[in-house]
Amino acid sequence: MQVSIACNIGAGGGSGITASEHLQKERRVALSMTAALVGQSKVRAEPSKRTVLFDQKSSLHLFTFCRNLGKSGLRVSCLGLGTWVTFGSQISDEMAESVVTVAYDNGVNLFDTAEVYASGRYSKISLIYMGVVESGRSSYVVTTKIYWGGQAETEHGLSRKHITEGLRGSLSRLQLDYVDIVFTNRSDVNAPMEEVVRAMTCVIDEGLAMYWGTSRWKAAEIMEAYSVARHFNLVPPVCEQAEYHYFQRDKVELHLPELYYKIGVGAMTWSPLASGLLTGKYHKGVPDSSRAAMKGYSWLKERLHSDEGKQQLSKVKELHLLAERLKCTAPQLAIAWCLRSEGVSSVLLGVSNKEQLMENLGSIGVLTQLTPPLIAEMDALLGNKPRGHKKATRS
Repeated sequence: MQVSIACNIGAGGGSGITASEHLQKERRVALSMTAALVGQSKVRAEPSKRTVLFDQKSSLHLFTFCRNLGKSGLRVSCLGLGTWVTFGSQISDEMAESVVTVAYDNGVNLFDTAEVYASGRYSKISLIYMGVVESGRSSYVVTTKIYWGGQAETEHGLSRKHITEGLRGSLSRLQLDYVDIVFTNRSDVNAPMEEVVRAMTCVIDEGLAMYWGTSRWKAAEIMEAYSVARHFNLVPPVCEQAEYHYFQRDKVELHLPELYYKIGVGAMTWSPLASGLLTGKYHKGVPDSSRAAMKGYSWLKERLHSDEGKQQLSKVKELHLLAERLKCTAPQLAIAWCLRSEGVSSVLLGVSNKEQLMENLGSIGVLTQLTPPLIAEMDALLGNKPRGHKKATRS
């Protein structure tokens, strides 16, 4: 049984329903789900060994919760699975397969990859996509990011050569004919914008990708790409991947909504738990099993020990008390807070086991509790509401 959990908000799609009516409909549906979802952290196994939030007698499985990717026609689950953690070297193939299966069975149709995830080896991902997802390629969305590649000068960056060859290499490792969305990182300021847009249009015309998006681009760069596309009759980007959580707000809440209304670019956000900072695991120091204690994450440990980090941890403790008041977990509240933001098409989850995934999926039930007074209370607690901030919530 497949149970969908993502949120049904997006462009009207020509249905004749106003945006206000869409929001009211979502509130009614989500309210009916709250009792079933809020606080759910235990995994329940079906006789078929599938892990789902609802049994077959539940009428809630009839509802699908998806959003349009920006103003495109592509429907994506509002909670996606980011595979950077799931397919990391510290996770076994069996656990990775289990996490993807549980996510898919609960309505997650968006799986985000990159050419360097799992050190550029896609054995785990290709095995799962080819063998676990049984409903066919058309039932899920795969993304990848191009930029890093190999060590040679021609194996990274955003030249037309690397965009084309890097994407083909990723497809080969994924054992897929195409990806639905290919993202580009704008770290390579030496690549002319016209070359990037033409290369993206080329891979789409060749059938290697359906859409293209940006990752960590500035709003001005996204607007430039759109202008180049329109000037030369090329394909413009449809989405920006951006970091978004309690302590990283300006881009998603100030700049991307404006781009959404002007040119239809949506937001796919990542790190909703701020690399684990919002979970509470660092309240009493850095556990040996935590990410901050791992090799290559010294930057996170330094951040936690900085004055700013200590202030943030103090605010996280207060947010935990707020979550207790709402009868949900702190991660559920943090993810729901991201989902409530205007223009956000999907929030990517980073999980390493099924229990963590099921807890995060329960954030859907918290969404309806984020009323304007509660958001105002959270803004006052955080003290970092962006200046010039306009209404940026879906409820």
